[in-house]
Amino acid sequence: MKHIQKVRVTYADTDHAGAVYYANYLKWLEIGRTEILRQHGLTYAEFEKQGIVAPVVHAEIDFKEAPKYDDIVEIHTTLEAIGNSSITFSYEIKAGDKVFAIAKTVNVFTKDKKKVSVPEEIRKLLQK
Repeated sequence: MKHIQKVRVTYADTDHAGAVYYANYLKWLEIGRTEILRQHGLTYAEFEKQGIVAPVVHAEIDFKEAPKYDDIVEIHTTLEAIGNSSITFSYEIKAGDKVFAIAKTVNVFTKDKKKVSVPEEIRKLLQK
């Protein structure tokens, strides 16, 4: 499963040197995850109605080059794996053939602050 989301680099996304500030990549990863789930009819709000949250427990980013103010970048998000209680996403932040960053996150499903299995209805929707 793959999703591509375009975003424009805003002035607020950049640092004093005019390049995207590194912490803003985490925001873009969140956008990618949110939209790939939405593409399959899922939202975090629906998880929360069931008392389930799926926080990020691991994130890694390899920075290649920084986009600049007003660039349009694409967040390429792929669902890599569905484990017993976790889902793993991989990402490429790019514009055309230029790759700005490669990343990975792991979300773990929890209920009442305890790890739980990925709900079966969510698993089925994600495996389509």
